[in-house]
Amino acid sequence: MNEGHDDPPKLPVRERSYRPGTGRHRRPLPATLPPDAPALVLAVPGKAGDVAAEIASIIRLDNPQVDLRLVSLVDGGADLAKEFVSAAADRPAAETAAVVVPLVTGPHPRVMRAVRDAVTQSETPVMIAHPLGPHPLLAEALHMRLAEAGLARVDRMRLFNVTSPVDGIIVATTGGDEGARGADATAVLLAARLTLPVVPAALDGVPNVADAAERLRKIGANRLALVPFVIGPEADHDRATAAAEAIGAGCAAPLGAHEAVARLVGMRYGSALGSYEESDED
Repeated sequence: MNEGHDDPPKLPVRERSYRPGTGRHRRPLPATLPPDAPALVLAVPGKAGDVAAEIASIIRLDNPQVDLRLVSLVDGGADLAKEFVSAAADRPAAETAAVVVPLVTGPHPRVMRAVRDAVTQSETPVMIAHPLGPHPLLAEALHMRLAEAGLARVDRMRLFNVTSPVDGIIVATTGGDEGARGADATAVLLAARLTLPVVPAALDGVPNVADAAERLRKIGANRLALVPFVIGPEADHDRATAAAEAIGAGCAAPLGAHEAVARLVGMRYGSALGSYEESDED
């Protein structure tokens, strides 16, 4: 029991390595690929800045056999269409030229529409992968971001009877109403990790952050934290911090270039590649 004693000092937070070949995580991609294997095109909502570049670097380091191309959607998809044409020029006619992986954590109608329009405009055979979430790896990454901000206990600390820094979490994402609905599964996964109520919200739709805060406070959760369920390029972090300040909540950092994000990009590409290889065998 810790009654009458100060909470133990915060322990340093270490991120679990998701590098292929380590621990219980299997390599999501084969170690070798044929030269004409589809390119992995990472479609970045917004500018392809430092975060996207770092994610691409992790993927290239772990999977040097992959033809990885990083493309911004800031122009609505015109550059993406050009990249598809370029990828097709390096591959046999009528073969799948690329697998495009949208760099978003869940449903995002605007981003997916831009990707589909680029595929149509390019008139090339391209496969569109699913968003990165929901997935337990993202829930774990959100937990780590909360812990780094002092808003959640490190996983092992759940074994001790200590007071939680907060008693309710808001998972705030983008993608409007559909994005908020899509974040619900991740909210459930995070709630299971933290044994706390967790609700989703949209930074650009409903339920918004204020709605989510009201929902939590109605069940007695008054010390709140917000964790942005975004990678970074798709949303201005100032928007998340302002939303957190408006409800008196602490705010964690976005997922950023967490290795879980890079691994999930590889998994999405690998899943599509499996379909590609199966079609070659038919």
